Amino acid sequence: MQIMPGSSLNERRKAATRRDIAHTAAALFVERGLRATRAEDIARAAGVAPRTFYRYFATKEESVAPVFEEGTRRWVDAVRAAPAELPVPDALIGAASGALDPAADSGTDGPANAESLEWVRSLLRMAEDAPALRSVWNDACFAAETALVEVLAERVGAHPASLPAAGGPRLGAALASTALRVAVESWAATDEPADGPQGPGALAVRCIESLRDFPWSTS
Repeated sequence: MQIMPGSSLNERRKAATRRDIAHTAAALFVERGLRATRAEDIARAAGVAPRTFYRYFATKEESVAPVFEEGTRRWVDAVRAAPAELPVPDALIGAASGALDPAADSGTDGPANAESLEWVRSLLRMAEDAPALRSVWNDACFAAETALVEVLAERVGAHPASLPAAGGPRLGAALASTALRVAVESWAATDEPADGPQGPGALAVRCIESLRDFPWSTS
């Protein structure tokens, strides 16, 4: 749930509750393991009733979706905020480097970015043997790709509704999103520090750099 400017107090409260439940779930999964953690445990630790938990999430696996979404959304938002004159590859690289910087502000009232990245690493490792959790990660990546199509279309002066099925921003968003996902997943499979040359940000930069010659416009 992304809070837009002008959102009502009720919407902001709902978003905060959803985020708090997600952070609590991630911490419990890391501490106890996925199988040993029940939805009721998450609700209790988050200070909400089980019925409130299920109002926001259908399963315990889905409860960590906001943890994945926070990182992917930071990347897309940073691409959107990049100077218009910046070439697309440079905008993508700068955004990825910032979004995956463990020293960066997480942009929420929750944990610092370094802790969020470690949560993501642990969750992705759990997802190897948990298809439901893997599906949550895949959904977050697809949502980021969909949002990135619009952002890239704006940067090259195209309307999202008129984009061709292949090539240009649509294919570019898929390639860039895949590059970021591969970088994060590759790092998560290792014990490398998040701020090192094999960290997610550094890997993402190298992956996206390989796309520099891609024809980003629709022409």
